[in-house]
Amino acid sequence: MLPEDLRLAADTYVTGGEFEADLARAVAHRTVSSDPSGRPHVLAYLTDQLGPTLRDSGFQVAVHETAAPFLLATRREDPDLATVLLYGHADVVDVSIPWRADLDPWTLTREGDRWYGRGSADNKGQHLLNLAALRLLLAHRGRLGFNVTVLVESAEEVGSPGLAEFAAAHRDDLRADVLVASDGPRVAADRPTLFLGTRAAAQVQLDVDLRPDARHSGNWGGVLRNPATTLAAAVASLVDGDGRLQVPALQAPPVDDEVRAALRAVPEPENSPGWGDPDRTPAERLHAGNTLEVLALGAGDVDHPVGAIPGRARAVLQFRHVAGTDVGRLEEVLREHLDAHGFAEVTVRAHGEPASRTPLSDPWVRWARSVLEPATDGRLVVLPSLGGTLPNGVFTDVLGLPTLWVPHSYPGCGQHAADEPLPVEVARDGLRTVLSLFTALGNGSGPRQ
Repeated sequence: MLPEDLRLAADTYVTGGEFEADLARAVAHRTVSSDPSGRPHVLAYLTDQLGPTLRDSGFQVAVHETAAPFLLATRREDPDLATVLLYGHADVVDVSIPWRADLDPWTLTREGDRWYGRGSADNKGQHLLNLAALRLLLAHRGRLGFNVTVLVESAEEVGSPGLAEFAAAHRDDLRADVLVASDGPRVAADRPTLFLGTRAAAQVQLDVDLRPDARHSGNWGGVLRNPATTLAAAVASLVDGDGRLQVPALQAPPVDDEVRAALRAVPEPENSPGWGDPDRTPAERLHAGNTLEVLALGAGDVDHPVGAIPGRARAVLQFRHVAGTDVGRLEEVLREHLDAHGFAEVTVRAHGEPASRTPLSDPWVRWARSVLEPATDGRLVVLPSLGGTLPNGVFTDVLGLPTLWVPHSYPGCGQHAADEPLPVEVARDGLRTVLSLFTALGNGSGPRQ
């Protein structure tokens, strides 16, 4: 448990104005990774805000001005101590969806118990809280009791291009015993969450391109193949009208007893009755299941239709999948399925990376649970995998690390949408949670000690 004076210092940081000031400075940097004009803002955030903050805590800091810049910082207290790798991302999504007229995405606004601003929850607020936990612990006892490496990337919102290559090239600098990171949401605002990996996302594009122009539906209807009809039937052969995968090779691995037991404690997510795999609970579908979602489907002009058979139809789908799913043959599997079902006219392109997670039986996971369950008064929820996608595989597969994700956000945070908020109470509770983990590690309770 946290010492009372350390707990009070953490609460004061969040509620006394210091965190709000740090977050306001961070939000003001327009670090949009999908827009080239965001690069100077990324460099300013890494160099002018995070750099000095980390140096003040005794870190050696370097900013690598690659295509998508990285910040790499290290604090070494003793080579015999455990080393924690902290990860966060400086970039944010754009603000193309209009925000409320009284909110500026780049100006932090306090409204009641929420801070509004782009990046407040995803991800600046979260990694700022983790860095604050280190400063508070240093101020409390003059040392951490473990070594720390901090890695902040700037392209997570566009798929983390270059992250795996950077990790491989800087393997020695990133050598650690465990990853501790905060991104994504808790399962609920009042439920501290520990997740151990994520589902991965593969992009699938289907295309039926039969002729360069549309044809009169009266003069040609019934004799010319309609690409939209063909495409709709092809999609239905992959995933039915109740969201159930129809391709055996794309089904998720069976849910083992350890994962099933962990997911029983997860609050039931909002769900549509009758949707998805009937043999899995909603939590199992979200955190231990595979889905094929239609993201876009188009032919002709749906807003101004004319009496003509379109010449082309296209669909974009997303295959969300858990660890243990073979995505190396995804395009080949889809091609074989479409051919077997009579859809030779449908071209398919697919690409994606494998999913990953740390086993529930890993010593670092057992240790984290033993610390966080009492520290959160039994409110902790442990997820084998988050439903969303993060670059977890870089840490498990490239760097060979167990991964502990402790998010400081919640499902209603509006990430990637308009009016993104971070509640004060989630920030306060999140800081207490990660500070409890760091305090315990500094006391010598981790698996390595």
